[in-house]
Amino acid sequence: MRKLWAIVEREYLERVRTRWFAVATVFGPIVLAGLMYLPAYAAMRSKASVDVARIQILDATGTEVGRRVANELNGGLTGDTNRTRVIALDQLALAVAESAATKAVIAKTIKGYLVLDHSALIGRGARYAGSNATSSTDMRRIEMAVNREVLAQQLRIAGVTPADADRLKSMRFELQADRITTTGRGGSGQVSILIAVSIAMLLYMTIFIYGQNVLRGVMEEKQTRVAEIVVSSVRPTTLLAGKVLGVGAVGLTQMIIWIGVSFAMARYRATLLNMMGIDATPMQFPSTTISQTVILVVFFMLGYTFYAALFAAVGSTVNTEQEAQQAQLPIVMLLIVSIMFLQPVLNSPDGKLANTLTWLPFSSPIVMPLRMSAVSVPTWEIVASLFALMAGCYIAVWVAARIYRTGLLMYGKRPTMREMMRWVRHS
Repeated sequence: MRKLWAIVEREYLERVRTRWFAVATVFGPIVLAGLMYLPAYAAMRSKASVDVARIQILDATGTEVGRRVANELNGGLTGDTNRTRVIALDQLALAVAESAATKAVIAKTIKGYLVLDHSALIGRGARYAGSNATSSTDMRRIEMAVNREVLAQQLRIAGVTPADADRLKSMRFELQADRITTTGRGGSGQVSILIAVSIAMLLYMTIFIYGQNVLRGVMEEKQTRVAEIVVSSVRPTTLLAGKVLGVGAVGLTQMIIWIGVSFAMARYRATLLNMMGIDATPMQFPSTTISQTVILVVFFMLGYTFYAALFAAVGSTVNTEQEAQQAQLPIVMLLIVSIMFLQPVLNSPDGKLANTLTWLPFSSPIVMPLRMSAVSVPTWEIVASLFALMAGCYIAVWVAARIYRTGLLMYGKRPTMREMMRWVRHS
């Protein structure tokens, strides 16, 4: 046991003291801060351009829709409608008018032109051409203005008074979805989904990165012949266990730091955005208990152990980086499967696919925390998934230890699958 903890301490301190650990630990929250704050800042900055109304409206509807769209684009009746020129014409004159408007756009006297005809009145859409056609904010502004005014015109045709038509076209609604758990309201459903996806991606990245570290650490020791010296005084299985636990402790340390900083940034996100002059409402966090947090950590540790043991086994059988890239592909694909089914699991957290993936050791470390963050999972399912994952870890470690014991001291030709199966049977 003393030798095991000595190896764990060495692996842990060797990685924690490096610059790359400090850079990665700081870089994670920086990226998260960018994801939290930059979209809000960009949304404020990406409002429709000031001269979005500097266009021509070719109105062939025979109604006042074109003029009303111009008013909408210019901020209502009190806006400066001089920026928008409305040309009322018939269907036959559209081609000539469009040609003239195209030349005006090329000459940069206008931004573009909007064509409104009978198709717009019956809801089949309108046409726009201009130098700002690639600006999604400008196009959304024009599209909303046309939608509102066409709706108002249809209401007037249906007999609704102009005042009521104007009131109805300006109505806005927002659907607020609250998650309900077995203990009551659990906060915003959108926030629950965001947190669920964040936890799944965090577990995926951490397991993948530190599983790779185990593989490369084993391969480096094998290439430099350090393993021969260490194995002379420590059993290979003890060396494998110490390496897996030490690197896993590094990953857990980094994950705790990331989660703590992320929670603080999310909690004070609205305050900081308000200080920057951006309107934001406080984020409503889903209710989380200590037991749920502990379960998430346990799933991470077991999932990491499962994959790290397999990565260590691969590292002991290869001699070059190229061989490692090829040999680790099946393990990486097992891990990627969990992320491939991220959206289907979120769409139906209690469906057959989600339930099946929580029983499989290679996907349960990511899928079960994802489900727990999205919906209330019965306790018996969590316990059963943990036992299945523990059984998978035991088998993975048992197989990896036997391959590791023989492969660590073998050099030259890469062993075949049949040879590795023989190691497992006879080691």
